[in-house]
Amino acid sequence: MNKKNTYDVIVIGSGAAGIISAIISAENGNRVLLLEKLPQIASKLKATGGGRCNLTNTLSNEEFISRFDKNARFMRDAIEAFDHNDLINFFNSIGVETHAPDGYRVFPTSHSSVTIIEALKNKMSEVGVVLMCSQKVEQILVEDGAVSGVKTKTALFYAKNIIIATGGLGYPTLGAEGDGYALASTLGHKITELYPAMMPLQTKEQWVKNCKADTIAKVELRVDLQKHKKVHAKGDLIFTNSGIRGPVVLDFAREVTPLLQVYGEVPLLLNLTKGMNEDKILKHLKNIMQKTPNLNTTELLKTLLPEALSIELCLLSGINPQDSLNKISGASKDKLIKTLAWTPLTVVGHDGFKMAMITRGGVDLGQIDPKTMQSKLVNGLYFCGEIMDIDGPCGGYNLQWSFSSGYLAGKLS
Repeated sequence: MNKKNTYDVIVIGSGAAGIISAIISAENGNRVLLLEKLPQIASKLKATGGGRCNLTNTLSNEEFISRFDKNARFMRDAIEAFDHNDLINFFNSIGVETHAPDGYRVFPTSHSSVTIIEALKNKMSEVGVVLMCSQKVEQILVEDGAVSGVKTKTALFYAKNIIIATGGLGYPTLGAEGDGYALASTLGHKITELYPAMMPLQTKEQWVKNCKADTIAKVELRVDLQKHKKVHAKGDLIFTNSGIRGPVVLDFAREVTPLLQVYGEVPLLLNLTKGMNEDKILKHLKNIMQKTPNLNTTELLKTLLPEALSIELCLLSGINPQDSLNKISGASKDKLIKTLAWTPLTVVGHDGFKMAMITRGGVDLGQIDPKTMQSKLVNGLYFCGEIMDIDGPCGGYNLQWSFSSGYLAGKLS
């Protein structure tokens, strides 16, 4: 065995999870090698939050964990070991100041991911992490049920602890190719079905392109399928040339993409009127008409919605936007009120993993010890970050999870 190529811990992947696991492991006195297949580290971290790097949020641990739905229980040990306060303190200790300008989302005060990456690079150097870029791991070596090293295209490296932190399939232009899934699978780990998540959605309806200039606040989205009526989300929405995007859509996409695969298209209902029901909408319109009786229907709806959207909802209800509401038949008026309360829209597609910020699915959690992030199948093998079957909504959830799981893997490997 080449002693020069022998380490205590080898980390595969230099995203948030991989970098912090390498730092924590090295701080514990281990000789750590971090392998990155790209020429530079942290490519996806650099792009996070449009380059502003929303690190985490200020929710309590209980509230934070609850936002992850079905796999939330698995997260508890990692989050309690390294929560948002610990993350903020960690970055402060390496010279990165943070703040939460809206009281919720936490950013570096520079609002630049470059600040984060440079500080992490400096910390890795300080604690002695050996970094090698342009080193794609092709195989994890196993002897007697325990890891013993890795094989890259150019070399063999040896270690009794290996951390897979290769991320998911989102943004392949930033190096996401699913390498970690293949490595885990060859060692007997089950990979759950993988779906693109956190991305824009395409709709069947063409009218959306006429409304693309406006952001609609506090929209509620619901799936209009009998078995999935409980699937919903709230937040700001933006219409596009081909569909919908915005924070609420990014969150919602992780629920919709699996349904698209089953049903081919997914009918939605959108409340675009900040939660107003039919009675409240009708009362509002009547009040406006009493004050200004000469308004046409578009002008009336503009008290609730942008003009372009008001016109499209009139047309969707079979109403001439220039007509007065008093001149419209009862049936047409009723249809308009119902459409304002819940606007139908049909999702028919998306741009796949090339536009997906995260991946839904991953290494089956039943085969990983949540207290250590170690494999239950292979001794010395650890996982952290997006490669596991956990994904959360927008707002610093996924990055905090990467740091927390990376911390735990690094601490205990």
